[in-house]
Amino acid sequence: MIRIILSILAALGAIHAAAADYDLLITHARVADGTGAALINGSVAVKDGRVVAVGQVSGTATTQVNAQGRVVAPGFIDVHTHSESIAGQPMAENFLRMGVTTIVTGNCGGSRTDVGTFLAELDGGKVALNVATLIGHNSVRQKAMGGSFRRAPTPEELERMKTLVEQGMKDGAVGLSTGLIYVPGTFAKTDEIIELARVAATHGGIYASHIRAETVTIFSALDELIRIAREARIRAELSHIKLTGPTAWGKAAEVLALLDKARAEGLLVTHDQYLYTASSTGISQLIPDKAREGKRADFIARINDPAQKAEIVAQMKAARERLGRANYSYAVIARFKPDPSLNGRTIPEAARLRRGSDSLDDQVELILDIERQGGGSAIYHGMDEPDVQTFLRHPLTMVASDGGPCRFGEDLPHPRNYGNNARVLGRYVRELKLLTLEEAVRRMTSLPAKTFRLADRGVLKPGAWADLVVFDPDKVTDRATFGDPHHYAEGFSDVFVNGVAVIRDGKLMDAKPGGPLRMEK
Repeated sequence: MIRIILSILAALGAIHAAAADYDLLITHARVADGTGAALINGSVAVKDGRVVAVGQVSGTATTQVNAQGRVVAPGFIDVHTHSESIAGQPMAENFLRMGVTTIVTGNCGGSRTDVGTFLAELDGGKVALNVATLIGHNSVRQKAMGGSFRRAPTPEELERMKTLVEQGMKDGAVGLSTGLIYVPGTFAKTDEIIELARVAATHGGIYASHIRAETVTIFSALDELIRIAREARIRAELSHIKLTGPTAWGKAAEVLALLDKARAEGLLVTHDQYLYTASSTGISQLIPDKAREGKRADFIARINDPAQKAEIVAQMKAARERLGRANYSYAVIARFKPDPSLNGRTIPEAARLRRGSDSLDDQVELILDIERQGGGSAIYHGMDEPDVQTFLRHPLTMVASDGGPCRFGEDLPHPRNYGNNARVLGRYVRELKLLTLEEAVRRMTSLPAKTFRLADRGVLKPGAWADLVVFDPDKVTDRATFGDPHHYAEGFSDVFVNGVAVIRDGKLMDAKPGGPLRMEK
């Protein structure tokens, strides 16, 4: 008898499921379709993970969301992240809470070189959002050349590097990335990068670069980016466009003019940006490249040698002066595991605490000591708000966080990890009216999808994957600050990945509908 009842209930459930026209129906929404077109009032219907109707939609759905006048848009695509650890933090809640449903990792030259294995680890319901990856030049160079980097690769090493890039592209990478301020990429000559970029280009990949300089010498670095795009015949992406240091401020229009000139010559060059006047990277970047080659033991040997240390210190002071800085007060320690009490303190403050003095020499000694003990990261307040706004106005500027999945409450990460997309919508759209809402959504959806060739993403139209975000444009807020970064963005009520809710009525769901993305060939 029980079996009969269960069979009847199952049949009724099947009939009910069959009777529903859609799996998901979002109604009474203001629809931003991702193309930049004006908002329309209407609905979005989803079936089998894809959008099937947009506009005036009728019918029933298994799940129905009344948006009550809020905006529904394609899920945001963050093309510049550092998320190689995503398998260990599969929910990536800081991304979801600001509407991001797709990320691109492997930036700034650092990636997994076993791209096929990396993507396979994310398949089959293991992550909440969609993940694409670049293959990183620094990682490839390190694997091919061992610990000796202040030289050109041998022909055999270059072939090994090309083979790694080739395999990475075959396994699903969307392009090649470089981080030309980081060891070992900083020692690479342009010809080496062109050779590897040509390999990525044969597979339709993009070349994304953290260029050699973002200071007053940025123009020579941009010339190199453009040369690589031209000679490798590859699409190029300028990572986190910025101008660092007072000596470089005010040159944003010149930077954009140079990029526009390259585009007028037929090159496909785009760029991305995070919306803050501070960057974040390793404290080691305050130390000359040559001092950091090899293993940490090599670095320690150099600073233990009085002559070599004197040269390192002189180069550090000269680099600081080129930035127009009197000291290192623009640098705030974000993570130093041997002594977390330094987190949140400027370099002078930390020097005073650890060494009893904040003199310039003591600041330098602190930086060297941090690197001696394993290194750390810092936030660098080095940009000017007018430049940030000039870059944002350009129609080819995409929005990207330069962040990664965060462990809530751990260290003092850059607030961009929690608030970047919300900051665009709250500060630059609603408050400053620098962009229209529709244009801001385009920069976070269809533009990155087209640039990185992520098929059927970034738009709301029949056939597109149902990555969706519902938000209130009057309430979207980035609550994360530099001093108190661990706050999720507000104003995003619902987020769907491939048609499955990951945020519903403001609550994180126990769902992992994401997975690996590969480039459209």
